[in-house]
Amino acid sequence: MNILAVETSCDETSASVLENDKVLSNIVSSQISHNKFGGVVPELASREHLNNISTIVTKSLDTSSKQFKDIDIIAATCEPGLIGSLLIGMNFAKSLAFSLNVPFISVNHIQAHLYSNFLNGQKPEFPFIGLIVSGGHTLLILVENFFRHKIIGYTLDDAAGEAFDKTAKLLGLGYPGGHHIDRLAKTGDRNFHKFPQTIIKDSKYNFSFSGIKTSVLYYLRKINFDNVKTDSLISDIAASFQEAVTDSLLYNTLEAAEAYGVKIISVSGGVSANSLLKEKFEKLTASGYKVYFPKPEYASDNAAMIGLTGYLKYIHSKDKSEFNLESFNYLAKPKLDYDNF
Repeated sequence: MNILAVETSCDETSASVLENDKVLSNIVSSQISHNKFGGVVPELASREHLNNISTIVTKSLDTSSKQFKDIDIIAATCEPGLIGSLLIGMNFAKSLAFSLNVPFISVNHIQAHLYSNFLNGQKPEFPFIGLIVSGGHTLLILVENFFRHKIIGYTLDDAAGEAFDKTAKLLGLGYPGGHHIDRLAKTGDRNFHKFPQTIIKDSKYNFSFSGIKTSVLYYLRKINFDNVKTDSLISDIAASFQEAVTDSLLYNTLEAAEAYGVKIISVSGGVSANSLLKEKFEKLTASGYKVYFPKPEYASDNAAMIGLTGYLKYIHSKDKSEFNLESFNYLAKPKLDYDNF
């Protein structure tokens, strides 16, 4: 079964072609125009998606050596994300599916991150604890089977990736900030300064990263950072900040795994590419855990994970197409249901 997938939830325009769970192409166009603003500008993002989507889809088909006539299913991200950006990809995909007379499958972006570790033959065993950690989301999920899962922990304020971006901005680094901090931290001292970790009373699986970011701000003010900054100082602060964030992610995940008696952990989302986070989680294998990470190209937003989730949804669901899905009604739903998403 050949799946064509489209992802436009934020600032990446992506298209992918899969044969079942095998990725044949995965084209991602990142919008660098947002860099000068230090964050994503929603209206600009949707306009760039509109300009790029046709070209990216065509390139994805060409790379996969497939044609429109070979496609059996079309999938697109429909939530959550920037509404204008989502509408571009969703309506493009629906129109294309209608013209080709093939099923259209809507995909939840968070679910797609969750299942990104199933790409290209990798198959975490059920049940497992899923840690999704990205610029917009930080979630802990108990996964019992495909589409049988429950969110057991989430961030109460900033997502981990958001904290990376904001801290990078404080240090005068570029956007997005995650890879800049990761790169500099490799030459820094992670014990240079102890930034606090927030423990949520009565919510031991929830996260909070706003305090860590604010602590960095106050520390920079205290040392008069603009007047004393050096490359080595920036590296030390980056390493200390990264240590605090990754420790928090590891601690809560282990708490959940032990409480639910699960020895399999799947980490996904853009921050899963962080080298220290991966190092810390992979050490758990010595204690009998199995740990899964997506390949770097499937960690950040991409259409391959959308295509795989669309395929899984198609074969596991009674609903074989969703042409009646109304874009604005779908996107205007209340806040994410933390029991069923």
